[in-house]
Amino acid sequence: MTDNPRALTVYYDGACPLCTAEVDVYRKSAGAEGLMFVNVSELGTVAADLDRENALKRFHVRLSDGTLVSGASGFGHLWLALPAWRWLGRVVLLPGVLQLTELVYRCFLVVRPALQRIWRAKSSTCVPR
Repeated sequence: MTDNPRALTVYYDGACPLCTAEVDVYRKSAGAEGLMFVNVSELGTVAADLDRENALKRFHVRLSDGTLVSGASGFGHLWLALPAWRWLGRVVLLPGVLQLTELVYRCFLVVRPALQRIWRAKSSTCVPR
């Protein structure tokens, strides 16, 4: 776990409506003011150890010590930094739970493109009057 969980950098796909909606929830959470959120869809280069292509494939978080984590571990560390979500971060990062959560996350990644299409289609039909 990180020494200062608030000193995190969160890399997310801002072109993904699901990702953006979820990150918006985190941004509005207490404790988020100390986090850095980076929309990787707008960058040419993300970081020396994280290229744009890989950053767009999975959720990534850079810990305060510079360690880069992704997937379920990334979410777990993000949640630890947010007081309302901290309990979930503690649970997800437990041995065994982390591996199961990572498996679920990988399944989500398979269906993510279809969910994005559904989200966009639904959003385009919900035009305010």
